[in-house]
Amino acid sequence: MVNHQKPTIALFGGSFDPPHIGHQLIVEKAIENLQIDQLLVVPAYLNPFKTSTLADAHTRFLWCQTLFDHMARVKVDDYEIKEGKSTVTSQSVKHFNQAYDVKYLIIGSDNLSSVTKWHAFEWLNETITWVIATRGNHHLDTDELRKWQLLPIEAPMSSTQIRETKNLQFIDEKIKRSVKHILEGQHHMTIDERITSIVNLLDDKKAEEIEVFNLEDADYIAKRVVIANSLNGKHTIALFEHLKKELRAQGDSFLASDTSDEWAVGDLGDILVHIMIPEYRQRYSLETFLSELVENQKNKDIDPA
Repeated sequence: MVNHQKPTIALFGGSFDPPHIGHQLIVEKAIENLQIDQLLVVPAYLNPFKTSTLADAHTRFLWCQTLFDHMARVKVDDYEIKEGKSTVTSQSVKHFNQAYDVKYLIIGSDNLSSVTKWHAFEWLNETITWVIATRGNHHLDTDELRKWQLLPIEAPMSSTQIRETKNLQFIDEKIKRSVKHILEGQHHMTIDERITSIVNLLDDKKAEEIEVFNLEDADYIAKRVVIANSLNGKHTIALFEHLKKELRAQGDSFLASDTSDEWAVGDLGDILVHIMIPEYRQRYSLETFLSELVENQKNKDIDPA
């Protein structure tokens, strides 16, 4: 007989605005202590008890991916973000119960004062086991909870405190720069700043013959194109994966991409990045085509007739 038993999971939802070391500790301890097949981190589009967030949903999702997606048995899910609105916890539990057995719901101890006000609390209380991440010496009023267990962590600062104090001490290095930009109101990097970052990231990993084409005024699908040589096929993939990871941490991500042993291309919307082995680049002469586009536009500017 085939076993159709669904995987047992824990849900860890929240704004993650921004995610910090405390969140990482919660995920690590939950994986260690809960009898689950997988843990889903579910960033909210908007917390039902909040009216706004500092960082937009896409950025918070990328932060969570950067911090958690590499961890064994952990997945960052964009269900609530794709909903495009505030999503109550009971709706998310019902959604994930279609594919999984949602056994645990991880909450912070500071949620206990309001948890009975959650939509469909009685149903949730009968359906899941509450996992309470305790921070500091909060008084735990668990009288209304049917089944619960503690997850002690040492997290001296909350997301709220980080936003208010702009103290980045408890932000992981992988996302610290991006969080800093947003806290300082500088998260909208100019296209030239983004190009500089891309060139530096490629150069750091030994890319060669890096060229940037400004197609702002040309009739082309992107405003900038970056072309770089890799040393070989493996280096092509390594360069592209490094670039993708680092850009994600900065709040930028490829809308589409394609790779092979000879080349990789990534589309950032207004920037296209091509990484190629030298033989492939020489064969297709992409920079010749782009240079001609730029030159043709210059000629039009000089002689409109």
